[in-house]
Amino acid sequence: MSKFKAFRISETADRKIEAAYTDFTLDELDPGAVVVKVAYSTINYKDALAGTGKGRILRRASCIGGIDLSGTVESSEDARFKPGDRVLATGHDLGVSHHGGYAEYARVPADWLVKLPGTMNLKEAMAFGTAGFTAGLGIVRMEQVGLKPANGPVIVSGATGGVGSISVDSLAGLGYHVVALTGKAEEEGYLKRIGAKEIMLRKDLDLAKIKPLDRATWAGAVDNLGGDVLAWMTSTMQIGGAIAAIGLAASHELKTTVMPFILRGVSLLGIDSVNCPMPQRLDVWRRLAGDMKPVHLGEMIRVVKFDDLPAAFPAFIEGKIRGRTVVEVGGGS
Repeated sequence: MSKFKAFRISETADRKIEAAYTDFTLDELDPGAVVVKVAYSTINYKDALAGTGKGRILRRASCIGGIDLSGTVESSEDARFKPGDRVLATGHDLGVSHHGGYAEYARVPADWLVKLPGTMNLKEAMAFGTAGFTAGLGIVRMEQVGLKPANGPVIVSGATGGVGSISVDSLAGLGYHVVALTGKAEEEGYLKRIGAKEIMLRKDLDLAKIKPLDRATWAGAVDNLGGDVLAWMTSTMQIGGAIAAIGLAASHELKTTVMPFILRGVSLLGIDSVNCPMPQRLDVWRRLAGDMKPVHLGEMIRVVKFDDLPAAFPAFIEGKIRGRTVVEVGGGS
């Protein structure tokens, strides 16, 4: 091959962000043992922030965007991978300080790659992407500290987003009574279709009067918001309850007390999907292809063509996205 198409994000001398399609060659890609022909990528909130300049995401002056990718190995200098292997990569430094998935080809370190587990196909891998992997990791971490369906209900905030949607469906499939907390009353039908037994609206919470300890309600919680919602969750957990803290869409601050942790034994689990060790990463992907696979994964996704990528970013910034967005770069199965 000579040149291929890539979507590069660059910071100008006056600290403005410019993003555009450009031609790349393999020689221009960052070092790595494995070259992948990219089939699909995704759009996460982090990608939209980077691509629009609304957030300072890049850790270098210029980088091909896309923190996720799936595709087929084109060539490999590592014995663990051979041409034709179907692989995925999420997190690490992709799309931030290492050229990412918004290109027809990517070159990455072998230690970042996961072979597609079970019957998972390339499109499904990106229907999960970072959001799905993060949701799965959160569930696994809560299980590790004792969460099980018999313990009681699990609440999911930001339930219509990518992490939230997959969390709702996966938890429901595992037998949990799932309560979806959302600011979008119009999405009640969608949330119930993907497994929520109950819907709570954020506007109905009195977040101005959060007690140190409130009525013990939740056995588990997946929080995508941070701020006052997370503080309220800590005060309403059952004895031995577990919270997977995943996002900060509302706020990075947390104003709470130690009382839920020392009087009810609540576990607040920070979920870091970027630096997750490979053994646990492989286990989570195996679970996502197996018992944690959402029944309604197909209903959660929309697919955009590679050429239409920039036009899809604003909806993420404006909070108008439901579920997952898959970017069809080269396509395939």
